[in-house]
Amino acid sequence: MMKKKSIPASKPLLILFLCQIISALDVPLDSKLLEELSQPPTITHQSPKDYIVDPRENIVIQCEAKGKPPPSFSWTRNGTHFDIDKDAQVTMKPNSGTLVINIMNGGKAEAYEGVYQCTARNERGAAISNNIVIRPSRSPLWTKEKLEPHQVREGDSLVLHCRPPVGLPPPIIFWMDNAFQRLPQSERVSQGLNGDLYFSNVQPEDTREDYICYARFNHTQTIQQKQPISVKVFSMDSLNDTIAANLSDTDIYGAKPVTERQPVLLTPTGSTSTKVELRGNVLLLECIAAGLPTPVIRWIKEGGELPANRTFFENFKKTLKIIDVSEADSGNYKCIARNTLGSVHHVISVTVKAAPYWITAPRNLVLSPGEDGTLICRANGNPKPSISWLANGVPIAIAPEDPSRKVDGDTIIFSHVQERSSAVYQCNASNEYGYLLANAFVNVLAEPPRILTPANKLYQVIADSPALLDCAYFGSPKPEIEWFKGVKGSILRGNEYVFHDNGTLEIPVAQKDSTGTYTCVARNELGKIQNEVHLEIKDPTMIIKQPEYKVVQRYGQVSFECIIKHDSTLLPTVIWLKDNDELPDDERFLVGKDNLTIMNVTDKDDGTYTCIVNTTLDSVSASAVLTVVAAPPTPAIIYARPNPPFDLELTGQLERSIELSWIPGDENNSPITHFVIEYEDGLHEPGVWHYQTEVPGTQTTVQLKLSPYVNYSFRVVAVNKIGRSQPSEPSEQYLTKSASPDENPANVQGIGSEPDNLVITWESLKGFQSNGPGLQYKVSWRQKDVDDEWTSVIVANVSKYIVSGTPTFVPYEIKVQALNDLGYAPEPSEVIGHSGEDLPMVAPGNVQVHVINSTLAKVHWDPVPLKTVRGHLQGYKVYYWKVQSLSRRSRRHVEKKILTFRGNKTFGMLPGLEPYSSYKLNVRVVNGKGEGPASPDKVFKTPEGVPSSPSYLKITNPTLDSLTLEWGSPTHPNGVLTSYILKFQPINNTHELGPLVEIRIPANESSLILKNLNYSTRYKFYFNAQTSVGSGSQITEEAVTIMDEAMASRQVDIATQGWFIGLMCAVALLILILLIVCFIRRNKGGKYPVKEKEDAHADPEIQPMKEDDGTFGEYSDAEDHKPLKKGSRTPSDRTVKKEDSDDSLVDYGEGVNGQFNEDGSFIGQYSGKKEKEPAEGNESSEAPSPVNAMNSFV
Repeated sequence: MMKKKSIPASKPLLILFLCQIISALDVPLDSKLLEELSQPPTITHQSPKDYIVDPRENIVIQCEAKGKPPPSFSWTRNGTHFDIDKDAQVTMKPNSGTLVINIMNGGKAEAYEGVYQCTARNERGAAISNNIVIRPSRSPLWTKEKLEPHQVREGDSLVLHCRPPVGLPPPIIFWMDNAFQRLPQSERVSQGLNGDLYFSNVQPEDTREDYICYARFNHTQTIQQKQPISVKVFSMDSLNDTIAANLSDTDIYGAKPVTERQPVLLTPTGSTSTKVELRGNVLLLECIAAGLPTPVIRWIKEGGELPANRTFFENFKKTLKIIDVSEADSGNYKCIARNTLGSVHHVISVTVKAAPYWITAPRNLVLSPGEDGTLICRANGNPKPSISWLANGVPIAIAPEDPSRKVDGDTIIFSHVQERSSAVYQCNASNEYGYLLANAFVNVLAEPPRILTPANKLYQVIADSPALLDCAYFGSPKPEIEWFKGVKGSILRGNEYVFHDNGTLEIPVAQKDSTGTYTCVARNELGKIQNEVHLEIKDPTMIIKQPEYKVVQRYGQVSFECIIKHDSTLLPTVIWLKDNDELPDDERFLVGKDNLTIMNVTDKDDGTYTCIVNTTLDSVSASAVLTVVAAPPTPAIIYARPNPPFDLELTGQLERSIELSWIPGDENNSPITHFVIEYEDGLHEPGVWHYQTEVPGTQTTVQLKLSPYVNYSFRVVAVNKIGRSQPSEPSEQYLTKSASPDENPANVQGIGSEPDNLVITWESLKGFQSNGPGLQYKVSWRQKDVDDEWTSVIVANVSKYIVSGTPTFVPYEIKVQALNDLGYAPEPSEVIGHSGEDLPMVAPGNVQVHVINSTLAKVHWDPVPLKTVRGHLQGYKVYYWKVQSLSRRSRRHVEKKILTFRGNKTFGMLPGLEPYSSYKLNVRVVNGKGEGPASPDKVFKTPEGVPSSPSYLKITNPTLDSLTLEWGSPTHPNGVLTSYILKFQPINNTHELGPLVEIRIPANESSLILKNLNYSTRYKFYFNAQTSVGSGSQITEEAVTIMDEAMASRQVDIATQGWFIGLMCAVALLILILLIVCFIRRNKGGKYPVKEKEDAHADPEIQPMKEDDGTFGEYSDAEDHKPLKKGSRTPSDRTVKKEDSDDSLVDYGEGVNGQFNEDGSFIGQYSGKKEKEPAEGNESSEAPSPVNAMNSFV
C-alpha cells in the first residue's frame, strides 16, 4: 500500500498539534471537536522572571492560560498563598490570571516587592508559571559631596570619578558641560565602563570648570547630575614664570619641561585580573593607559584568535567587545598599551559560565488508554544543571502516586496509561546562575472514531486529473481507515490508489469509470463510523478552433474565432483579453458566442488577443496576434517589420568617441523611420544591452560618445510603422582607456543614528561611472562653525560611513569624493548634516492654565532653551487627565489624553473638558529622538455647567384629580443642583394645548403628587434640572387622569340606544351622497376651494435664540426648554429615558485626530450625538451645540 506523508495542496487538510503535541495522535483543527475534548492547562503568557516596574504606574503581572474546561487561577507570594481578596489594591482580570495592583490610587510599589508564581488548574491538572521577581525601579539622588578642584601639571594623567548613585536598573553615564554638550572624547580622553573620565595625559585645553557627570535612569525617564568638577592644567611656561616671580636673581630656578613617559595602565591595575561572563551575554574587557605620547591599545588572545564576526572594538580600541559568548571564548586576553617609549600589558583571564539552556525541552503528550510514552527534559549549563520534576506543581516525590509513571533522571516513562494519568508535569533545570521551568502535559483521551468530512460531499474532477477524496477523522486510540467503492464494494487496494495518513484517498489519474460513491470507514476499539462521498468525472474543456494570426489594413474589419467543446454539465464562460488586459471599452469590439469582431480597425488595435474559457473545474486559453498595416498599393504587397541591419563597422576610434556604420536590411514595404543603437558593457555587465541613442531612418552612420573603462559592443535595431526588427549581430568590441572619475556620488546625507555618531551615506557610482579600476570614496567631514580641519577617510565597496564620538546634535560639513587608480573626481560640493539627536533634557517651565469656560481651557508654557532640546524641535505635547468630578467626589481610572502642538508653540487649547471637575496636566518638549521630561503636574478646575436631563420621569397612580410623578437625578449634574422645574398643560381631544403651569421643586426631592387636576384629561409634562448656571435639557411625558364612573356609564348607555345608532347611520349615508355629487361635478370641470386646517395656537414659551457670544458657553438644546404644541405618545412603560449625548472629545493633537492652527486654536472635527425630541408642531429650532460653540470660538 503506497502512502504519502504530505497533503496535496489542491485539497489541504489543516492539522493542528494541540499545544505542541508530539505523538501518534493528531487532533484536527475543528472548532466543534476542540470544544468537546478535555485538555490540561497550558500557560500561554506570563511576565518576565526579573520584572522591574515603574513605581508611579499600576503593576500588571501577566498570567494567561488555556485549557478545557477553562482553568482557574491562584497565586503565591514569597512561597505562601497570596489571598488577593484580602487586599483592596489587588484585582484579577476576568477569565484570566493576570493581577493588577493599583499603585496610582494610593498603593506603594515597595510594599509589593517579592517573588510571585501563578498556578492555572482544571480537572486535568495544574500548570505553573516561572517565579516572577517584582522590583520597583529606583533613581536615587546623588549624595552631596565637596569636590576639590583638580590642579594638574601638563602631560600628567588624570581620572575624574563619577561614582553614580546605585539605581535599578543601573543608570547610563555620560559627561557633558554646562551648555549640555557632550565632552569630546578621543584616544587621549575617554570614558571608562565604570563611568569615570580618564585622561592619558592632560593638555592646557583641558582646563575648564564644568566637567559634569550625568546619570540617566531610562526606566523612570529621569536624569541626575553630579556637581561640576573643576580642572586646572598648569603649562611649563606659566609654571616657570610663577617660580621666577617668587625667587631672587641669584636663585637657580626652572621647572622641568614636559617629559615624555612610557605607558602605565590606569585600569585595570596590576598585571593580571579575572573576569566571569555568562554564555550568550556580551563580554566587555577594558584597558585604559596613561602615557605621553598617548598610548595605542592592541588586543590579542593568548593561544588563539579573536572570534571572527563577533569581535568589535569600542572606545578607541580601549574596550574589547565579544557578543554571544560561549564556553569556547574562555581563555587569556592580553591588552598591550604602546607608545614610542615602551609598552605595558595586562592579562585578563576570562571564564565563561552558563545558566541552564535547553537541549530537549519536554513537550506535550497525547495518548490513548493503554499506550506508552515518555517525557524527556534535557538541559546543559556550566556547571551542569540539576533536573527535578513536579507533577501539577508539586514535587514528584510527594505527589500522588501513579502506577503508570516511572521517573528515570531526566526522563519520565509512562506505561499502559489510563485516563486518570492525565496531569501537567514541570521540569526544573537549575544551577547557580539561573533556572529553566517548562510545563508539559500528559493528556489521556478515550474517544470513539469521528469523521469530520461532511456526509455525501460531491467531488467533481476533470478526466485524467488527480482526484482527492477527503476523510478527515479523529479518535483515540487512532482509528484505522478503509475505503470502499459502491454500496457493497470490496475494500480498495492496489497501485491505482494512494492512501494518505490523514485519511484522504487519492486517485492519481481519474477516468470516467472512476465515477461513483465511495465509503470511508473509521474504526478503533471504541467504535466504528462510516461516511459516503460522491465522485463525478467530467470531460475536459477544449478549444477546437483557435484564433489565428491576422494582418489587417487600417480601417478594415477583422474577426477571431474561438470555438469550444466542453462537458455538457458544466457551464463555460468565455473572456477575451487584449495584451493580457480587458478589451477597450469601445463599441467597435463585438463579442459573439464563439468569435470576436473588431470594426473600423485602427493602429491602437495592434496587439495580442487571447480567448480564455473557464468552467468551475478547468480553464483553457489560446492567443493570436493582430497586425495593423497601411493600405497596400496593390493587394499583393505584404507589410512586415524590417530585416535587421548588417555589416556593422567601427572607425575613428578615440578615447571618448567612435564612429559606427551599418547597412540597413530590407524595409519589407514599410519605410524605416529610425534606427536604435544599443551597447553592451562586457566588462561590468556582460549580456545586458542598454539604449545608447537613435538616428533617423535615412542615416547609416553615427558618432557615439564613450565613457572610460568600458568594453563596448554595439548593435542596431531598425524600426518602421509595423514594428522593430531583430537586433543586428554585435559589432567588434572596443575597450576604452581608464580615466579618473568624472562625477561624484549623489544624494550625500549626514544623519546621526545615535547621540554620539554621524552616519554619512551616499549613492554609489555604477560600474561604467567608475572610469577605471580601484573605485573608492574619500569621505570628509568637519564640525560646522568651528575652526576645525577636515577629517577624511577612504573606503571602498560601501555607501555608508559612521563617525563615532561626535557631540550630540551639532551641524557638520560633509563631502564625498570618488577616486580610482588614476586619480580623483572633481572637488565635490559640501552638504550639511547633523550628528545624532538625544532626548531633551529640560521640561517646559512656568506652565499656566486659564480656564475659559466649563469645557475649554488654555494652557501656556515657557519654551525650553533650544540648546537643551538636543535635536530638531518637533513641538510640545500636553498630557492632561481628569482627576475627579467635584460634584460626586469620586475618583476613576485615569485616562490620559495627549495634544501635540507642532513647532515652537507656547500655548494651546484644551477642549472637551467636563464641567465641575478637577484636572491635572503636564507639558513635554518633543524632538526626533522622543520626549523630554514632564513639567510638574498642574492642577486646574472647571466651573459648573448646566446639568443633563433627569435620568427618567415616571407618572404613576392616576386618580380622578391627581397624578404621582417620580424622577431620577441627572446622570451628569455638572455642578450642584439647585432645583427642578416642572411645567405641564392639558391637551384636549383636538390635540390643542391649554395654559402652561410651572412649579419649582427642591433639588433633594425625587417625587411629587399633583392634585386638583381635571378628571379624564390628558396632560403633557416638561421636566428639567437646574444648577446655579442655568437649566439643563428637559424630558417630556404624557399621562391621563381617570374618568368619572357615572359619566362613563351614561356614555355607554347612550351609545347602546337604537335611536342613536339610527341617527349615526343616516349621517353616514348623507356624507356618502355628498361625496358622490362632488366627484361627478369635479369630473365635469367644477372646482372647489379647499382650506386646510392649521394650528393657530402659538407657543407660549418660544423665545428668540441668543446670538453666539464667541466663547465656549454652556450649551443645551432649546427644544428641551419649550413645551410641545402637539403631544407625542410615549412608550407603554411611561418612562422616558435619557439618551446620553456623549460629546466625545476628538483629541485635538496631531497624534489624536485633530489639528491646531498657528495660534493654537482647534480646527479639527468635533461631533457628538444629538438627542431626538418629539416634534413640536411644525416648528423646529436648532440649539447651540458643541460644534457651533467651537466654530464661534475659532
